[in-house]
Amino acid sequence: MKQMSLATGFEKKSKRTRKRGFLDEMDLVVPWHELVTLIESHSPPKATGRPAFAVESMLRIHLLQQWFNLSDPAVEEALYDTPVFASFARLDPGISTMPDESTILRFRRLLETHQLGLQILALVNAILTDKNLLLRHGTVVDATLIAAPSSTKNAGGERDPEMHQSKKGNQWHFGMKCHIGVDSNSGLVHTVVSTPGNEADVSHAHSLLHGQERHALGDSGYQGVDKRAEAAKSQVTWHIAMRKGLRKKLDLGTELGMLKEKYEQTKASMRAKVEHPFRIAGQQFGFSKVRYRGIAKNDNKLQTMFALANLWLVREQLMRMQA
Repeated sequence: MKQMSLATGFEKKSKRTRKRGFLDEMDLVVPWHELVTLIESHSPPKATGRPAFAVESMLRIHLLQQWFNLSDPAVEEALYDTPVFASFARLDPGISTMPDESTILRFRRLLETHQLGLQILALVNAILTDKNLLLRHGTVVDATLIAAPSSTKNAGGERDPEMHQSKKGNQWHFGMKCHIGVDSNSGLVHTVVSTPGNEADVSHAHSLLHGQERHALGDSGYQGVDKRAEAAKSQVTWHIAMRKGLRKKLDLGTELGMLKEKYEQTKASMRAKVEHPFRIAGQQFGFSKVRYRGIAKNDNKLQTMFALANLWLVREQLMRMQA
């Protein structure tokens, strides 16, 4: 670790804040060496002139953006204003040159160009699989809408052409849709697919399978998934929730009706695991609206974010293994 200056090394610490505790835990569970090796294999050769920032420092800054939902200019300012951020990035405002927003943007573009978000998720999941934390017997699928700016007050005078309007219930939404496949045992995300908001959930159900599962679960929006052409190539048994209208008509006074209701409750309890990654991304990481223009950039962010969500979900097990 780089030695800190006198300005940041001897201040009195009266309290270990939640933010510092969170970063300390993630510092222990993120596979830094493997991720840095992955990114360095795609990094351009070093040019002459001002020395480039270390890949690990830029990666740490990029992850700070995911955890705290920061834009490129915002994370640059945070490195100066929040000492714990600069310390986590292995930088010291007192003696180090800090990366500006253009440098942070170029690093993010590097990840987007080579689709490294997808590879980061795959690498993290491979590590968790080796540690027997990610099983592959079953998958729970679900999708959520992510809002995009609907304003046309921009240079082009138009909304993002890759985002689309969709109706959920009686309310219209404009944006994109994030589809995920989650391990039915651990609740960890193994597949992420991003689409415009108007595409049906059932159209991407089979693309959320990894191919090793024996069963899959989904809500009533996936009705008919077992009758699609893709189902003929798969050996997966689908367990889809009954539509609300049909469920209300069940006769709970009969044994058959009670058994069907119990079956629906069991499926619902298993499907609940798919909501935890969405909660972490939306509530804990603060990703409630698209950050960038276009599907591809936001998909790269989502892939990385769910990789971090997986690490957060199993952080206690990982720290016990390290201890």
